[in-house]
Amino acid sequence: MLFQTIRCEVVEGVATLTLNRPDKLNAFTEEMHAELRAALALIDEDPQVRVLVLTGAGRAFSAGQDLGDRAVAIQAGTPPDIGNTVERNYKPLVLRLANLRVPTLAAVNGIAAGAGASIALACDIVVACHSASFLQAFSRIGLLPDTGGTWFLPQRVGMARALGLAMLAEKLPATKAAEWGLIWSAVADDEFPDVVATLARQLAQAPTKALVRTRQAMHAAPTHTLEQQLSLEGSYMRELGWSPDYAEGVAAFVEKRAPRFTGR
Repeated sequence: MLFQTIRCEVVEGVATLTLNRPDKLNAFTEEMHAELRAALALIDEDPQVRVLVLTGAGRAFSAGQDLGDRAVAIQAGTPPDIGNTVERNYKPLVLRLANLRVPTLAAVNGIAAGAGASIALACDIVVACHSASFLQAFSRIGLLPDTGGTWFLPQRVGMARALGLAMLAEKLPATKAAEWGLIWSAVADDEFPDVVATLARQLAQAPTKALVRTRQAMHAAPTHTLEQQLSLEGSYMRELGWSPDYAEGVAAFVEKRAPRFTGR
C-alpha cells in the first residue's frame, strides 16, 4: 500500500514502520492513525514478518498529537472531544501494538513527547540514541498522560518518578531513561542504526511465539496471584513445548549448533 504519513517496508522478516512527517516532528494526525491501522493489520497478517521496528523520520521519533489537526483543534470557541480521539485512535493503536503476534522494537531516534513517548513505551523493547529524550508534556496544556502513559510510567519507573515526570513535564534524556529502567538501552548516535539492525535481526531469528507468550505472561502478572501466574506459565509452557521451535531449540542444544527457529 502507498502511504502519505508513514513508510512501511519488510526485509528478511523485519517490518519497519517509520512515522514520516519530519517537518511536523512526526506528530500524529487522523490520517496517520488510519495509515498505521492499515499497516499494522497487514503486518499482523503477514507470516513472513517476525519482528516490528517502529521509528521516526528526521530528528524526532514523534512529538505526539498534532494540535493543529482538525479532530483536536479548538474551533470557534468549541472545545473538542479529546476523549473520543483517544478512544478512536490512540487506544486501538496501543492495544494493537500490545497484542501484535510478533515482538515489537521502538527505535527512538529523537524526541518522543506526549503520545509519542507512550507509543514508544507500548513496544516490547525500547532503544534510544543518546541525543533522544522523553517528555510527558501533557500538563503544559492542561491534560494528563494518555495513550497508556499512566499505566506504563508507574510500572517502569515507580510512582514517585512517574508523578514527577507527568506533573513537572521535564525532559528526560535517553541515558537517564535507561538508568531509570524506562527503556532497554541508550546508545551513541553513530552506533544507533547498527544497534537497531542487530536487535531487529536477533528478534527476527528468535522463537516468535515464545517471545509473544513471554510478553503476554508479564502483562498479566500485575493482576494475578502467584498461583494464577504459575498456572498461566504452565499453560503457555505446555503449548510451547509442543511447538516446532522448542524441538529445534533442544536439537540445536544437543548438537551444539545455532538454532534455526521458524516462529511456528
